[in-house]
Amino acid sequence: MAGRELFLVLGSNSFSGATFVDHILGQGAAVIGVSRSEEPHAAFLPYRWSGLDANFRFARLDINRDLDAIDALVRNERPRYIVNFAAQSMVAESWEHPEHWFTTNVVSTVRLHERLRQMEFLRKYVHVTTPEVYGSTSGFVREDAPFNPSTPYAVSRAAADMSLRTYFTQYGFPVVFTRAANVFGPGQGLYRIIPRTILSVRSGRKLQLQGGGVSERSFIHMRDVSEATSVAAREGRPGEAYHIATDRQVSIRRVVGMICERLGAKFEDCVEMAAERPGNDSAYRLDSTKVRRELGWTERISLEQGLEDTIAWVDRFYEALNTQPQVYLHKP
Repeated sequence: MAGRELFLVLGSNSFSGATFVDHILGQGAAVIGVSRSEEPHAAFLPYRWSGLDANFRFARLDINRDLDAIDALVRNERPRYIVNFAAQSMVAESWEHPEHWFTTNVVSTVRLHERLRQMEFLRKYVHVTTPEVYGSTSGFVREDAPFNPSTPYAVSRAAADMSLRTYFTQYGFPVVFTRAANVFGPGQGLYRIIPRTILSVRSGRKLQLQGGGVSERSFIHMRDVSEATSVAAREGRPGEAYHIATDRQVSIRRVVGMICERLGAKFEDCVEMAAERPGNDSAYRLDSTKVRRELGWTERISLEQGLEDTIAWVDRFYEALNTQPQVYLHKP
């Protein structure tokens, strides 16, 4: 790893984190991944399939319990960039134990930032946050839109974002914020709508479609998001936020239908309607002009191509995936 540009990725076991690790390794960087759990099955870790993991090192550390060890790791390794994907990230479940979301996403995260702001060798800290901070939107919103969170999860993320704004103003802390639309792709958790639909159809199980799937989303492949994140790390202006999204809005029902079509199945045979989750926002429309104009980013993978890509991943690892949990398992 000597001589290579060094990234430290917090939350490297997450879908977004693991895909970003693979992407940045492919650019020739060295990476230290940090997550609170042991690495999951290799089916969820793209850098284990690609053969790029020679320049990757993993440390099992939890920002809630191991902050001193994380501090020591950062000071010893002196990464130029830290990208933070670590968060309690489920929306509906945040109503059940909101204190867990605030402990991780606010208290422990602010404690981490207090350590990091004192590390002058750090060139950029990328805080991966969420459009949930805006609440449901009626039009395309820019990065300066007011926060209007509607769930404990969204409130916790907004609180950390606001805290970081003060750190930039007060200390010049080199933070850049990214807010991506609905990410998907190979390696995603099986409780998410796209892999869950593929597995349900492939295995002959009925899919529970919350709220009838009327909510609209901008689905974007995580490889495209990883590219935008890497550019934001290297070239983004400190203190600024960047939206990462496509302009295409598609209902969740339509996406499920597209998957059924590709798998040769009838929608009505594969789907059962279920109640909407509490606090679900009907739409997120992110204006991504800024990241395109300032950083020269553009998406390369269409929704159709990404669905084919994800279906191929499920088929490749089908036997292994059927042994993995297909519901969200909460860890305090």
